[in-house]
Amino acid sequence: MKFKSQKVAYWFFAACMLLLTLQLTYGFIMAFAHMGLDGLHDYIPFNAARATHTNLLVVWLLTGFMGATHFIIPEEADRELHSVPLAYLQLVSLLVVGVVAIIGFHLNWWEGRKFLEIPRPLDYLVVVNVLLFIYNIGMTVWNGKRFTTTGIVLFMGLFSAALLYLPGMIYFTNHTFDSYFRWWVVHLWVEGVWELIMGAILAYLLIKLTGVDREVIEKWLYVIVGLTFLSGILGTGHHYYYIGTPRYWLWIGGLFSALEPLAFLGMALFAVAMYRRSGRQHPNKISLYWTVGCAIMAFVGAGFLGFAHTLPQVNMYTHGTLVTAMHGHLAFWGAYAMIVLAIITYSMPLMTGRKLWNNMPGLLAFWTSNIGMVGMTGAFAVAGIAQVYLERKLGLDFMVVQKEIEVHFFGLTLAATLFSVGITLFIYNFIKHGLPRDEMVGDQSLDAEWVEPHQAQTVSAAPAPEKSTPKTGKKAKA
Repeated sequence: MKFKSQKVAYWFFAACMLLLTLQLTYGFIMAFAHMGLDGLHDYIPFNAARATHTNLLVVWLLTGFMGATHFIIPEEADRELHSVPLAYLQLVSLLVVGVVAIIGFHLNWWEGRKFLEIPRPLDYLVVVNVLLFIYNIGMTVWNGKRFTTTGIVLFMGLFSAALLYLPGMIYFTNHTFDSYFRWWVVHLWVEGVWELIMGAILAYLLIKLTGVDREVIEKWLYVIVGLTFLSGILGTGHHYYYIGTPRYWLWIGGLFSALEPLAFLGMALFAVAMYRRSGRQHPNKISLYWTVGCAIMAFVGAGFLGFAHTLPQVNMYTHGTLVTAMHGHLAFWGAYAMIVLAIITYSMPLMTGRKLWNNMPGLLAFWTSNIGMVGMTGAFAVAGIAQVYLERKLGLDFMVVQKEIEVHFFGLTLAATLFSVGITLFIYNFIKHGLPRDEMVGDQSLDAEWVEPHQAQTVSAAPAPEKSTPKTGKKAKA
């Protein structure tokens, strides 16, 4: 850990773990309700559970992105964070907004607009909160001793996410207009600017974990940014098929949605290529697993499964069914949740000095959570296909179909239990690291514990070599 202010990231990550736990809890409430075991309906109706579950997803991921930014930007800018007290104030205010919103959902105080359900007064508090964050990070970058492509792409992704929140605050009496601009927030976040954030964090981790030159990795980052903007912006059109917009969106949405997997494919190829040409054997293999796994799972969940049901000819049957949940769960997990867990596993040993990077709980957390998520995706796929056939092809009533597919949620709950075991092990490892320590400031020895490939081949035939100094990449100007 190079700077003392990077310790701020720990508290964002801790909040992140708490919110993730709460999200899983509401996920199980929904799963039991889908099985017909809705005993909590009088206290937590399904619509309140769903709104809480989806909004907690957004909040904990944003909290993770903010924590990652507080760890990465000081190092990329080569200076302390502009204001540590402002960072803590921003975290507390973000959590207050989240808590009030959840209480509001349970008291039927909300807007009722999918993914943007929080009450309108809280929208203004979100804007103030994000402005504090952008100001703090922006001043850190502006006054930094260097400007890197990784740092600038990360900042611009966060700035664009803040800017794109505003269209969702415009009030419309026309439902088509409201849906049209609502997707400027939802789609252009998750299939637009969040990909910039993901790409920047991915690039940072690959620079640190593989030893490949910064210039090489950041050239790939330019390609990813280009592919994201090429496909993501007009790819918003696949949400416009059936909301009352002109028919040309069927062509635009279909064409550019088909191109959207390219950005995620680029990330997967990027991560695997950098890993294969790695110039170092970094001891933090768990973080490398999460990093490379993120790129691969993102391509499968966000890229391939997204493409599978966004073409107009398919989407007319799958829209609004559990097929969307199939795509959404693996997409969010692979593209965004895993990159947050990757930066946490990388930064925690550097902040605390405890080398819990390759222990059994950490390894089991990676494999069980990923196997569990794949199982959940499969269960959603089977239930979704059955729903499409019974409801959209045979014309059965919605509630009749829900009764027929209850059995699939038993399998989903089993997979979700395995997934939750993995997350529990991850949180256990997180807690076991303890709090960040001031002694670790300026101590980069843990990050330097790697062995050159040619040394690894001869180590058994020669005395143990001294720790070598890691190669540093060239400082690339943005």
